[in-house]
Amino acid sequence: MDTPPLYDLAPLARLMLLGAAIALAPLAWVHWRSRHHAPHDAPVRRWQALALLTLFLTFDLVLFGAFTRLTDSGLGCPDWPGCYGHASPVGAQPQIAAAQQALPSGPVTHGKAWVEMVHRYLATAVGVLIIALTVGAWRQRARGGPDAPSPWWATATLVWVCLQGAFGALTVTMKLFPAIVTLHLLGGVVLLVLLCVQAVRQAQRVQGVAPVPVARGLRAALWLCAALLAGQIALGGWVSTNYAVLACSSFPQCQGSWWPEMAWREAFVLWRPLGLLPDGSHLAFAALTAIHYAHRLAAYAVLAALLLLAWRLGRVPALRPQRRWLAGLALLQLATGLSNVVLGWPLLAAVLHTGGAAALALVLTWTLCASRAAPVSLAPAGANRVPA
Repeated sequence: MDTPPLYDLAPLARLMLLGAAIALAPLAWVHWRSRHHAPHDAPVRRWQALALLTLFLTFDLVLFGAFTRLTDSGLGCPDWPGCYGHASPVGAQPQIAAAQQALPSGPVTHGKAWVEMVHRYLATAVGVLIIALTVGAWRQRARGGPDAPSPWWATATLVWVCLQGAFGALTVTMKLFPAIVTLHLLGGVVLLVLLCVQAVRQAQRVQGVAPVPVARGLRAALWLCAALLAGQIALGGWVSTNYAVLACSSFPQCQGSWWPEMAWREAFVLWRPLGLLPDGSHLAFAALTAIHYAHRLAAYAVLAALLLLAWRLGRVPALRPQRRWLAGLALLQLATGLSNVVLGWPLLAAVLHTGGAAALALVLTWTLCASRAAPVSLAPAGANRVPA
């Protein structure tokens, strides 16, 4: 069986047209939804609705990316951007059948090929929507007006989604290289954050709502939790991309011990192929245990920090919706994380675990955008203070 070239750009134009066709549905819905708005107000309302819809669809794309990875469909089509040089698995049926016959338990099957290509179609459609957001933001900037969105945030998002697409290509062509797959996951979360900032700030402009002032200590706690969560998502991605979830199949102990045998040095050699060390030797099971246990130990600290932050947010009435989301998602992460360990990594729990992490990033971004550090008060002791 011939090995296809890693890059075959022949189907690129058809893939882009298909992504544009998929994007037409949400674009048409946004236009239809704003048909009753006044002419001077309609462009801003359309842009706001498109930003929210793009954020929602990008979150769905992150979930589907997790589904693609967890079903081992990342190499369902072993070339990029098409499938054996075709725009869909329909045209590649002979090649897929030959690959599946040669290696029945391998990464290429008809089902996996479709999962991988649907992920690429959705990613292309999200890219088209982000192009539309960017063009719309610059057009409104030219018209002027206090409610016009920032074109620079939209442009940065467009640049980022192009980088994300490049990492998606490398994920395939570098055969699920763990560092690349982890960076691709982190890039998806960053894309969500960029879209969330724009959606929240545009809603604030349209509604005339200013960020609520909060104590500087609370503001610092928000940034600290965001940093902790980013590190934990990176660790979680490293666990998943190295298939280290089942290195510990019990809780709270691991392999019947509070401190099992672990190879920390090997665990965090970042630039290496999947399952191998740079010298070509196999990654030891003790290294997988260390990867898993590092994520578990960090989870205790991150969970405590998030719950403490949720408790403090309860003292700021304007931020109580964020508080409820933060507490609920933190507990969901605990439940799905435990399910992954004790139930043998079920697909639903694993996808929800990725989705919960992405949702936590969105809630923290929403909270940061909805608040600001209060100015230092020079009022005498006993005067009214900003809630902690």
